[in-house]
Amino acid sequence: MIDAVSIRRTGRPVARAAVLGPHIEAARRWAMLALLLPVLLVAFAAGPALAQRGAPESFANLAERVLPAVVNISTTQTVQNRGNRPMPQMPDLPPGSPFEEFFREFFERQQRGGEPGAPPRRATSLGSGFVIDASGFIVTNNHVIDGADEIRVLFQDEQNTELKAELIGTDPATDLALLKVEPKGFKLTALTWGDSDKLRVGDWVVAIGNPFGLGGTVTAGIVSARSRDIGAGNYDDFIQTDASINRGNSGGPLVNLAGEVVGINTAIYSQTGGSVGIGFAIPATMARNVIAQLRDNGQVRRGWLGVQIQPVTKDIAESMGLKEDRGALVSVVTPDGPAEKAGIKPGDVIVGFNNREVSTSRSLPRMVAETAVGQKVPVTVIRRNDRQTIQVTLGELKPQDLQLASVPGREEPTPGDAQAIEEVGVSVSTLSPEVRREFALAEQSKGVVITKVEPNSPAAGRQLRPGDIIVEVSQEPVSSPADVAERVKKAKDAGQRALLLLIERQGELLFQAVPIGER
Repeated sequence: MIDAVSIRRTGRPVARAAVLGPHIEAARRWAMLALLLPVLLVAFAAGPALAQRGAPESFANLAERVLPAVVNISTTQTVQNRGNRPMPQMPDLPPGSPFEEFFREFFERQQRGGEPGAPPRRATSLGSGFVIDASGFIVTNNHVIDGADEIRVLFQDEQNTELKAELIGTDPATDLALLKVEPKGFKLTALTWGDSDKLRVGDWVVAIGNPFGLGGTVTAGIVSARSRDIGAGNYDDFIQTDASINRGNSGGPLVNLAGEVVGINTAIYSQTGGSVGIGFAIPATMARNVIAQLRDNGQVRRGWLGVQIQPVTKDIAESMGLKEDRGALVSVVTPDGPAEKAGIKPGDVIVGFNNREVSTSRSLPRMVAETAVGQKVPVTVIRRNDRQTIQVTLGELKPQDLQLASVPGREEPTPGDAQAIEEVGVSVSTLSPEVRREFALAEQSKGVVITKVEPNSPAAGRQLRPGDIIVEVSQEPVSSPADVAERVKKAKDAGQRALLLLIERQGELLFQAVPIGER
């Protein structure tokens, strides 16, 4: 239905139309309509085509090609009795309630399973996967097969062929796993990798998997976003899609309209357990390299640069005189690591790695991890506004746990040489033996210690606290309160609105940009 539009004409054209007379005016209108009619007919004819441009009439042909390569994965594992495990309490129900007997039986069964000496239980789980090589290699998620005693693969053929799978290797860091089956005369259909880097927000994608154990299920949607960080790990770079993804879809492929794998479905955002149109897939460009290493070596070796980095915020960029808040700020260089050997220093801002732009600190770990161990790569850094390229030979990343512990609250001492830096809102003192004991500071620590932070001050706004050690101010080492005061005055006289501090906190170093306030 076309809405009627009322057009009001004002001014001289209306007066002139009235003078022409009704017959002449009517003839003129018919002539204008005759001229416009072909244009209107073309517009109405093209409307549906324009609305559907880029959208297929059906996904049936695509599904027919891809479905035979998508498999259901069933795992079983032995769950040992946990002994005196804490059990939930039976809810209070009205006597004679129809649910009373049901809940009593359920909770008694759970309690029996938790008794010492109770036999182990067999637990099963379901997921998805896809054939990536017709010789029998199958890709899935690590969490689908993690801890499994036995893995079986069910194919989407007429015979519902089921084969036992061998685990070739896993990579928990990216939640990927590679399986192998022996076809035994059964011809497998394999999918090919696509280029996920070419995906654009709004592109059509199709998700295929085994939701809730129902079997091969096809859902369609678009790419909702790229490079999502959902806090799953150091290499988060997820594709977000509104194609329906549910429990059991994990490990299944996300394909483009050419039937190429552009992602591996791995997670959803949901408060109910069902799809709410926010699903996440591992991009194919990342998965392809991981799967190739698992196939060749059974494990993944990642490049290691040997630095700790942090984001370049607007405040930090301004305090360092950078034009843009881009790149990765090096806060710590690992002793005798690849970066130190090549000459990278704390305070360097890495803006390029292996001829690729480093726009955010989050992108650098992925770039390094994807690079071969032992490869020599160019690393572009900005050091004191000087742009330079350093050649670094990468090492191999070893598993390690690095955590920043919080500093417990303490009573604030008042050392005799404490000096207030009012522009920042802190008082600082030299690292005397008394101060080191008070704040449990290491003997090798150098700089000046913050002994007091004024409420509602610039320092308080940046979460600085007593016990933090100021190692550098504006990338210059400091050893006394006078050094700090001098650097602050120098920055203020130069018109800087923020001060770049290198802070040591419980052995960890980080840069912090603190606004310079007025006295």
